[in-house]
Amino acid sequence: MSKFPTQAQVVVIGGGVGGCSIAYHLADLGWRDVVVLERHELTAGSTWHSAGLVGQLRSDANLTRMMSYSTDLYRRLKDETEQDTGWREVGGIRLASSIERMEDLKKLVGMARSFGVPIELIPPEEAHKMFPIMSLDGVLGAAFTPNDGVIDPTGLTMALAKGAKNRGVKFFDDTDVTAINLKDGRIDEVVTSHGAIKTEVVVNAAGQWGGEVGKMVGLKLPVVPMAHLYIITKPIEGVGHNFPTLRDPDLLVYWREEVGGLVTGGYERNPIPFGLDGIPKGFKYKLLPPDWERFTPLMENSIKRVPAVETAEIIQLLNGPEGFTPDGEFLLGPTEVKGFWVACAFCAHGLAGAGGIGKTMAEWITHGTPEWDVWRLDVRRFGSNYASQDYSVKRTIETYSKYYDISYPQSERISGRNLRLSPTYFRLRDLRASFGEKSGWERPNWFSIYEERANHGHEPKGWARRNWSRAIGYEHLQTRENSGLFDETSFNKLEVRGPGAVGFLNYVCANQINVPVGVVVYTECLNTRGGIECDFTVTRLEAERFLIITGTAFGQHDLSWLRLNMPEDGSVEIEDVTSSYACIGLWGPKARAILGKVTKADISNDAFPYMTAQQITVGDAPALAMRVTYVGELGWEFYAPMEYGLRLWDTLWEAGQPEGLVAGGYRAIDTLRLEKGYRYWSGEITPDYTPFEAGLGFAVKLDKGDFIGREALQKQKETGLKQKLCCLTLEDDRVIALGNEPIRARGGDEIIGWVASGGFGYSVGKSIAYGYLPLQYAKPGVQLVIEYFGEPIGAVVDREPLWDPKGERIRA
Repeated sequence: MSKFPTQAQVVVIGGGVGGCSIAYHLADLGWRDVVVLERHELTAGSTWHSAGLVGQLRSDANLTRMMSYSTDLYRRLKDETEQDTGWREVGGIRLASSIERMEDLKKLVGMARSFGVPIELIPPEEAHKMFPIMSLDGVLGAAFTPNDGVIDPTGLTMALAKGAKNRGVKFFDDTDVTAINLKDGRIDEVVTSHGAIKTEVVVNAAGQWGGEVGKMVGLKLPVVPMAHLYIITKPIEGVGHNFPTLRDPDLLVYWREEVGGLVTGGYERNPIPFGLDGIPKGFKYKLLPPDWERFTPLMENSIKRVPAVETAEIIQLLNGPEGFTPDGEFLLGPTEVKGFWVACAFCAHGLAGAGGIGKTMAEWITHGTPEWDVWRLDVRRFGSNYASQDYSVKRTIETYSKYYDISYPQSERISGRNLRLSPTYFRLRDLRASFGEKSGWERPNWFSIYEERANHGHEPKGWARRNWSRAIGYEHLQTRENSGLFDETSFNKLEVRGPGAVGFLNYVCANQINVPVGVVVYTECLNTRGGIECDFTVTRLEAERFLIITGTAFGQHDLSWLRLNMPEDGSVEIEDVTSSYACIGLWGPKARAILGKVTKADISNDAFPYMTAQQITVGDAPALAMRVTYVGELGWEFYAPMEYGLRLWDTLWEAGQPEGLVAGGYRAIDTLRLEKGYRYWSGEITPDYTPFEAGLGFAVKLDKGDFIGREALQKQKETGLKQKLCCLTLEDDRVIALGNEPIRARGGDEIIGWVASGGFGYSVGKSIAYGYLPLQYAKPGVQLVIEYFGEPIGAVVDREPLWDPKGERIRA
């Protein structure tokens, strides 16, 4: 063993497949002063008992790229390291045993084509030829992915470790991490059972122990170990070594070949967590006691599809805990503690994604941003509501139990509801609000009282009809015709103050923030590639005080981005003030008439112009009124101290009744903003795209001085764009694009892009989709085809915005 170090550039905690992959990729990028600490032996946690399936397709382009990169790496790793990984590219079959699942497969195949994954629909008989011992009872069809495979968990981990060691990384087994010391809020030292290591970067790759390691730096990470069950059989007659992997999600079960027998397991409806009070210290190469009662439903389903399992001799029922998260996705990325990174809780996808995880984390640490946008995996997607272990456990159990369920659009969580309530909650409930949930907040999707009044005549087809209401169109149209009142209290509010505030904000924001007091600025924060990391408004309240308003789901992310880039000289302070203020939005052509009844402030266009803010009194409620809009109509957002929120709503509601004011939900906001062409971060705009590509060049001021991403934007402006975000309208207005559908040129086979978002514009009477297209197609009038559940749907590139293109209504 090497001499135990006293300092290192990076310390990776955890010697599982994730930690070894991160070390391998850091060294590959030239960071070779890396130390990996493992409390037992490599793979001794949960890696060793992984079921070993490696699938390609995920529900996001970049997550799919991660998986594809992993398989590319696994193909060459044995030759590079001379360590056998056991990689076998046998392909994978996914069955459909219900009409709904068959529709799901058609959608998945379309999405796979968008992302470049080779996958095809095959008839049941062809699937049977590949896996002849299965029963075809009830099977309607299947999808086959030829480059799926299986791998030996230990072999893969050892190969990655060997590759890392060959590049200079040092590994230390039987080393307990007992403390992580901070200095001035950033990583300073890792204390172990063999001594302390000075370092500026720590990667928490501790798997199901990730939550315990997080506590060492004061973080509460939502890592929940879940006991996963599968059996291994002795050889079964007819099982071939090159059998593809097989999944029947309707039966909740998977199968793969293992030494002539089968591994079969799944995701039961009654899962149980493990180690909530701490995982025993000596838990290495250990399993939980066999739980045949819990496994029985999965066993029965396995026999239904593969009858030979019933008579097969079982070697072992494995009951092994693995780290899961409340939404079933990884925890990756930086945290609010500078220098402390997270890469854990891989939710049974650790082997499939290990290569991509290592690449992503190494690029993030060394370059500041990874090649791929991985917001879906970003640890900062979890807000303060997940500080409660009980809440996190409920959510994780719900996710695990629905692991193989079809993910329908706009589905809502059931567990952990009614946690964060706006002051207006009970008023909205009395209006028969259909509540959704985001970041723990109960938010109205629509109001059922309007369903009987709706006569707009539009009903979407297929999946878009699920979790939909006619009330959405009514709220949309009434807002355009009269006005709508919206509770947006869940929006995140961040206050930035101090003598260095304006300089700091001008450095992290692309727009000019050094504006007069009372001006509202719409801006993006960019990464060094020019990609959009944050999208929000900044209001200058005082010379050294600013208020940032960002989306409900993005507060933790945006707060972290700002804090990671803020100066450390004490000249800037950032505070999350979300829970201090209610927010009510009033929009529509009658908004000024309604507000004029309940305030003495001069709200004329001259006295209160667009994109400005003033302190006013609405009835008895003091509020910061911002003349902004996310729906494309005249109006204001009112930010009042939380205790005034209910009175503010009641005052505006009563004043608006003679004017036809309606209550509006978030689904109406989405259709309204699509018509107006307003962007949504994580939808149409992400770190993969620049403001110029997204049509947001108006919010960029290259001449204001240096800011993050400026150099990349200058270069792009000089070389020209290669792609552009476009508004498409569909020929069949009852077809609503759900996202990720492939886009082709009319009459062509080549996929030129995919749908980023879609919805129906009730005022323009069109089905709308947005997607990035190569410049030669990004012209109004170009005819295209969108593949929708396997069917071609005609579309045309349209001019945007479709609604009020001159912006006359918002400036009225």
